[in-house]
Amino acid sequence: MKPRVGIYKFASCDGCQLAFLNAGEDLLTMAGLVDIVHFVEAGIVNVDASVDIAFIEGSISSSEDLARIQRIRENSQTLITIGACATAGGLQALRNISDSDEWMSAIYASPEYIDTLATSTPISTHIKVDLELWGCPVSGQQVMMAIRSLLFGVVATQDQDKVCMECKRQQSVCVMVTQGLPCMGPVTRTGCGAICPRIGRDCYACFGPSENANTEALGRRLQGLGLVSDEIARRFHFINSHAEPFLQAGKQWK
Repeated sequence: MKPRVGIYKFASCDGCQLAFLNAGEDLLTMAGLVDIVHFVEAGIVNVDASVDIAFIEGSISSSEDLARIQRIRENSQTLITIGACATAGGLQALRNISDSDEWMSAIYASPEYIDTLATSTPISTHIKVDLELWGCPVSGQQVMMAIRSLLFGVVATQDQDKVCMECKRQQSVCVMVTQGLPCMGPVTRTGCGAICPRIGRDCYACFGPSENANTEALGRRLQGLGLVSDEIARRFHFINSHAEPFLQAGKQWK
């Protein structure tokens, strides 16, 4: 009997689920190794199925989300979060450092009918997570490597290098040094292949904080490039705002 896999969505944009669909032939290979029993994006629906591996996209933003993720955890042998929303709350976690009631009152004519939590939080805040795959979106290669590792009984590993190291391997010119751009590469883990710096753009920290990220030094460097305190705070409080040490660095500059 093939291992059973479920792919579940919470508060998110669906981009990380598309990492599966965009995998092309690799997805077909994966489908031959496992039995995908729930994947709404692909038209397979069985929300309460028991699975060997559950992939979770999105953050917890409502009471319904909270109840559903707890059921999924009970029905899963191994649970993996994929992407910035599931691992660090995503863009929607910006409301955690603001007044969410004030936001809702400004947007909705009848906010009392909105069922939402005061915060938008990573999956690990509420349940045990066995593996976190970072990225906005996560890369298909990460997902396929994790599945293959689990199928062979090996603990899945992740590259902890910084984007700067990836730029060196790609022989990309440093955009911070040559153009004075406020690049987040020195504190961001690789996984994207240094896409933005390779085309002359600064890194936006899509893959979250790297190992031993020196956010204090980078903050001072960004200040030296001309960014004011609020702009530096927004650099840290962006896609992975709820991830340490970005959360504390952003608060410090804010």
